[in-house]
Amino acid sequence: MKYLCQVWLDETVMQALSDAERRELDRQSLAYDLALAERGHLVMASPLTAPETALTLSVRQGNVLTTDGPFTESREHLGGFLLIEARDLSEVTEIVARVPIARYGSIEIRALCDIPVHDAEPA
Repeated sequence: MKYLCQVWLDETVMQALSDAERRELDRQSLAYDLALAERGHLVMASPLTAPETALTLSVRQGNVLTTDGPFTESREHLGGFLLIEARDLSEVTEIVARVPIARYGSIEIRALCDIPVHDAEPA
């Protein structure tokens, strides 16, 4: 089963890290990602750009509406993600508990849903 693990960060916590602490966190994160990939658990992982670089899009009555920045204002922002393959919630929890960035933020774990195949609607 695949799980999306969203990394939520408080930017003030991350800004308080020294350059050496950030480099070490990056080193630990990349090493853990490599270990997970070698064990067949990591499908993909990536940090995200800062929230102020976001573009929020919606479509209402055929009109595309965009807003610069994130959808909500909050202290925490989505800082990155991991897509993990695990047999169940227990296993993914054990895996994510060792993700280095979890010491500085929180990680929301959600299973991916299977989309049922529906027959085409008659014309």
